[in-house]
Amino acid sequence: MVHELPVQFAGVRGNAVLLAQKFLGEILREGSVAVDATAGNGKDTLFLAGAVGNSGKVYAFDIQREALESTAILLKESGLDQRVELIHAGHEHMERYINRPVDGFIFNLGYLPGGDHGITTRPETTLQAVNAAFNLLKPGGRISMVVYTGHRGAGEESRAVEQMAAGLNPKLFGALKVSFLNRPASAPYLVLIERVKQ
Repeated sequence: MVHELPVQFAGVRGNAVLLAQKFLGEILREGSVAVDATAGNGKDTLFLAGAVGNSGKVYAFDIQREALESTAILLKESGLDQRVELIHAGHEHMERYINRPVDGFIFNLGYLPGGDHGITTRPETTLQAVNAAFNLLKPGGRISMVVYTGHRGAGEESRAVEQMAAGLNPKLFGALKVSFLNRPASAPYLVLIERVKQ
C-alpha cells in the first residue's frame, strides 16, 4: 500500500526548514497539539504556536537555557506565549511532560545557531526522542525532521535517523527523505514521516 505525503513545494526555494513547516502546516489547525523537539532560536516554536490557534498547545524542548530564553522573547513579542510550554529538558524525555496525543512534531538536528557548536543533538538521544514521538503521534499525525550534516557526529546521527525511518512498517507509516539536488552535499535535508490514519 502506498501512502502519499502531499507537500506543496511552492515558495520554499530550497529552504528545508520552510518545507518542514509546510508539511506540518497542512495538518495543524485550531486546537491541535504540536511539539518543537529542539526549540533553538524559537522560529519553529513560533510557527507551531500560530498554527494551533488559541485553543491549541505547543510543547517546546531544549537543553540550553539561552535557547528557551530567546524563544520566550520571540513568543512574547508575537503575543503567542500563552499557547506554549517551554521545557528545559532533552527531547528524549518528552513523554514525562506530555500525556496527550500529538498532531505534529518538528525536529532540527544539529546545534543552536549562534550558540556553542560543541553542544549538538546526538544519535542515541535523537532516536529515543523519535521513538517517544511515535508513541505520542495521533493517526494522521506527522513528524518533520531537518537533518543537518555539518556538526560533529552528524554522519552517525543522519545514518541512524535514516535507518530508523527506512525500517518503519509501511502499513503504519509513510516516510520520505527529501534533499535538494541543486544545493551542496552538506546542505540540510528532510526526513518526513506520517502515521497512517486508522
